[in-house]
Amino acid sequence: MEDIFRIGVITSTHGLRGEVKVFPTTDDVERFKKLKKCFIRTKDKDIEVEKNTCKFFKNMVILSFKEFNNINDIEKYKGCDLYVTRENAVPLKEDEFYISDIIGAEVYEENGEKLGVLSDVLKTGANDVFVVKLPDKKEVLIPVIKEFVPEMDVEHKKVTVKLMKGMLD
Repeated sequence: MEDIFRIGVITSTHGLRGEVKVFPTTDDVERFKKLKKCFIRTKDKDIEVEKNTCKFFKNMVILSFKEFNNINDIEKYKGCDLYVTRENAVPLKEDEFYISDIIGAEVYEENGEKLGVLSDVLKTGANDVFVVKLPDKKEVLIPVIKEFVPEMDVEHKKVTVKLMKGMLD
């Protein structure tokens, strides 16, 4: 299981006081309001930072960190990712999972036959969709609803699915 989660990418600076524009890579942008600590991942190291302010503008989050108070100090981090540790991640509700914890899971049909490996999770408006890579390199899309995904064992990276006729055609 992953112990860190990417929550955004610093796209540019904002103003002269060390604020940055962040493109969120999390499905819960409100999480930035509650964010206390995170880290900036550079090529060489991770820099732990503490959030000072947070505001929203269009599809971006504008953050400032206590460690930086002018544009010259923060500018070099443009293009860097922001991460949080698992303990600082948004708590999961019942029947929720972190995508990074389920990617790579082995996917089985209800009869116990191995179908393939979960390679991606698509976010749609209604529900998530699992992308399962089959042994012949084809992919099958499976909606993440109880009717099609009756069991998920995130800890053991095992997913059981129920396929309808025609899903593999």
